[in-house]
Amino acid sequence: MILTVTLNAAIDKRYVVEEFRIGEVNRMKECAYTPGGKGLNVSKPAAIAGAEVVATGFVGGHAGQYIEESLKDFRIKSAFYHLAAESRSCINIWDEKNKVQTEFLEPGFTVKEEEFRGFVEKFAQLVKEADVVAMSGSVPRGLDEKAYPILVETVKKAGKKVILDTSGKLLEEGIKACPTMIKPNIDEIRMLTNKPCHDIQEIIRAAKEIHERGIEVVVVSLGSDGSLCVCNDGVYRAVVPKINAVNTVGCGDSMIAGFALGFEAGQTPVEALRKASAISAAAAMREETGFFVKEDMETIYPQITIEKIG
Repeated sequence: MILTVTLNAAIDKRYVVEEFRIGEVNRMKECAYTPGGKGLNVSKPAAIAGAEVVATGFVGGHAGQYIEESLKDFRIKSAFYHLAAESRSCINIWDEKNKVQTEFLEPGFTVKEEEFRGFVEKFAQLVKEADVVAMSGSVPRGLDEKAYPILVETVKKAGKKVILDTSGKLLEEGIKACPTMIKPNIDEIRMLTNKPCHDIQEIIRAAKEIHERGIEVVVVSLGSDGSLCVCNDGVYRAVVPKINAVNTVGCGDSMIAGFALGFEAGQTPVEALRKASAISAAAAMREETGFFVKEDMETIYPQITIEKIG
């Protein structure tokens, strides 16, 4: 079973307008509501691939009920910690004429100290049943950079693999607990190492430095140029074929799902890299965030090149 953690879950609302006009009434051509948050964008592709997925984190109020109900459509089991306050919404407005995306992200509720303690107790029980844990995204108000190290250490005590995908101070503090895997982008790896990372050799050296701190697998996103994977077996680069990319939002989350699937199946990081790259590329071919079609993934999979470069 794959356990995903979304501490700041939301209802993602996507509005499509012909042309977004500030200060005027804007009538929507289309609207769609989906359960959102980075952890849930990991949950969805993992479930599409056939894994048993349990989602946890915080939800509250009627919005929280909607998030849990909506996950049933994806065959994702809910095991959230419930609060009285309402879960947040995140609004994405797509301007068809100008091809511009505008986002409004609500701050959401505030989690009290005793509520976080209650969640950690629940989480520790869920971890016992999991093969892999993937925790992603921001944290709600009331929590700080200490939250992820506590959760990572809980998973490690249970002897399970844990993937941490976050940013900023949360990532900086989170890696001190040595999760099994992280997936920083180039800006994040610069922040973690204070290295310029102007070329691929500098990026490799920076990723190796993080690996030497005790992170078993360091995967660095290179956008359309694929990704790098630094692990105990060496340094590998995945090169994906050219695709018709429609929506790259959430492709990093789909890659995390691919690694979680690989780890659950007992694959090495290098073996998991191919599956993760194929799922991520397939997700970019679809408009929906956190979604891919198996046939796309199966077509891309054999076209991915994995080369050892160090």
